[in-house]
Amino acid sequence: MPLSIAEKKRFRRIGHELKPVVMTGGEGLTEGVAAEVERALEDHELSKVRINGEDREERAGAMRALAAHCRAEVVQVIGKIVLLYRPSRKQ
Repeated sequence: MPLSIAEKKRFRRIGHELKPVVMTGGEGLTEGVAAEVERALEDHELSKVRINGEDREERAGAMRALAAHCRAEVVQVIGKIVLLYRPSRKQ
C-alpha cells in the first residue's frame, strides 16, 4: 500500500534523527543484509539503510530490490541512504 504524502512527511521528520542501522559491505546486497533489514523493520518499522557503491544506477537498483524483497515502502532516498517503512506484523 503506497504511503500518502502526509505519511511520508511524518516519516521523513522521524527518520531525520535516525542513524543507519544496516550498511552494505563490499559484496553489496546479500542474504545476510536482507535478513538484517527484515529484522530491523520488524523491530522498528522505520529504518535507514546505507547502500555502499560508486555507481548511482547500481545503488538505486539495490535500493529498489531491497524494498521489494522486504515488502517495504521507500520513504526517502538521499545519496547512499534509503529510509524504509513497513508496518510491524505484531503490535
